[in-house]
Parts: sequence; structure tokens; C-alpha cells
Amino acid sequence: MINRLIAHLLPLFPKKFIWLFSKKYIAGETIADAVRVVKDLNRQSVMSTIDILGESVNSREEVVLYQTKYLHAIKELGNSNLPVTFSVKPTMFGLLWDFDFCYESIRKIMVNASGKNIFIRIDMESSECTDLEFRLYEKLYKEFPAHVGIVLQAYLHRTLNDLEYLKRLSQDSHPINIRLCKGIYIESQKIAFKGRREIRDNFVKCTEVMLKYGFYPALATHDKKLIGSLTELITRFGLSQEQYEFQMLLGVTPLLRQTLVEQGHRMRVYVPYGEQWFDYSIRRLQENPRMVWDIIKSFFIRD
Repeated sequence: MINRLIAHLLPLFPKKFIWLFSKKYIAGETIADAVRVVKDLNRQSVMSTIDILGESVNSREEVVLYQTKYLHAIKELGNSNLPVTFSVKPTMFGLLWDFDFCYESIRKIMVNASGKNIFIRIDMESSECTDLEFRLYEKLYKEFPAHVGIVLQAYLHRTLNDLEYLKRLSQDSHPINIRLCKGIYIESQKIAFKGRREIRDNFVKCTEVMLKYGFYPALATHDKKLIGSLTELITRFGLSQEQYEFQMLLGVTPLLRQTLVEQGHRMRVYVPYGEQWFDYSIRRLQENPRMVWDIIKSFFIRD
């Protein structure tokens, strides 16, 4: 209760105070900050996916601004030979108020990225966006099958059915690349599992279906028990190292991350950066008030 209260009061705190916590989980404000973190992760045999922080937008001018930022970042990293991909949130490109404009804006990013052999993942957001984001992904996948992926959320009741839809869409020459996560948006019990065990169980079921259908699974979790079940599946299906990967957030469970790398699993870390880091930090803290203790420790223990 105390953690939750503090989390809701955090927007009133000075940004410098919040940064003491945030710097562990966010690369910084600029692409140079992100490149520095990506290079450091690469030295640890860890791949990266870059996300430019931002919120849902309300104007075409804002869309063009974010598009420009992505094109600049792709240009900066296109010739780096670093194992990096990009994540894109469709609501930052007008998904909820102009689908066609959103599609054309992201398609321009895809054209640039595919020309540099860079992979783009379309993020999955709250349930009001799900069908639109599948529609967007389908259009992009048909044109850029080797360079675009999607995210599924294990806590949604619909996810196993969505895998059947993706099976019908998938091309043999370019199997669909899926990032599977538990899901963080607040959804009703009618459409989402709420219990930790049932979400974990559905995550395993979805992974098994992905392996059965020959998809490329990017398994995004910090849940040690769940990871144990997933590694058992990977062994049972006889996957090689190149046929899957684990994914984690920057700054979260780094020891578990390194253990998986040492065991021979491919690992990719989500590297967020941008001027909107404060809003992102506050949202993450309000979604997970237990992280407030990290802020308290950061105030007394500075790197």
C-alpha cells in the first residue's frame, strides 16, 4: 500500500530524483546514449532491440517527428554490424485515428530498415489496439516478411486463437517472428487471465504452439520458474541456438540474464531511450509499485 501511494505521488517529484532510478532501465535521451548501451551489451554477448520512447499522438506533425527519429536511428545503426533490431508502437504513428496514415508512416520506416537488413517489431498495446495492430502487421508482413515481427501477450484469452490466424498467414520461406510476453496493460477479467499461475501456464501453451508451427519465438520474461519450463520445451523440441531467443528489459534481473547467456541461450535486451523517459518511468512504476524500493536505494547508493 505504501509503495502504491508513493508510486502515484512520483509525478510530483523532481525529474533529477526520478532519474536516479530510471538510469538503470533507460539508456538516456539520445541515440548516442542508446548506441553506447547497445555496444556494452554486445560485449556481454547480448543482442539489443531499440525503442524510442513516446506516447500516443494526436497530430500528423507528431507522427512525422517520431518517424524522423526512427529514420535517424536506423541510419546511425545501419552500418554498425551490431546485433540490433527496433520496436515500434503503432499508437505513436496515429493508429487509433488514421489507420492508413499510420501504415504509410511505418511502411516508410520499414523500407529504410529492410534496405539496411534491420528487423522491425510491431509492438502490441492495449486491447483496443489488438485487431488494428494485427491488420497493420499483416499488410507489412506480406511486403517485408523477413524484416517485420509482432508481439503477443500471454495473459489475453484470445492469444492461442491469434496463433492460428498467424499460422494461416505465415510464409514457409519466412516463418513469423513473435515476441511473446505476459502483458502489462490493465484489462478486464472477461478478456485476460489475472492469476500468476494461469498466465504462466498460458505462456507455456502459447510457446508450445509456436514451436509446433515453426515460428521464431522471442520469449520475453524475467520469471525464473517460467524460464525453467520454457527451456524444457526448447530441449524437447530440439531447437538449435539460432531458432529462438530470450528477451529481457534493460536493468532487470541482469544476473539471470547472464546465467542464460552462459548456458548458451541467445538473449536480447530491450533498450529504451528518448526525451519521454520521465513519462515512461512513471508509468512503469505505477504498473509495478514494488519497484519503488529501487528508487529509495538509488537515492542512497549512486553509481
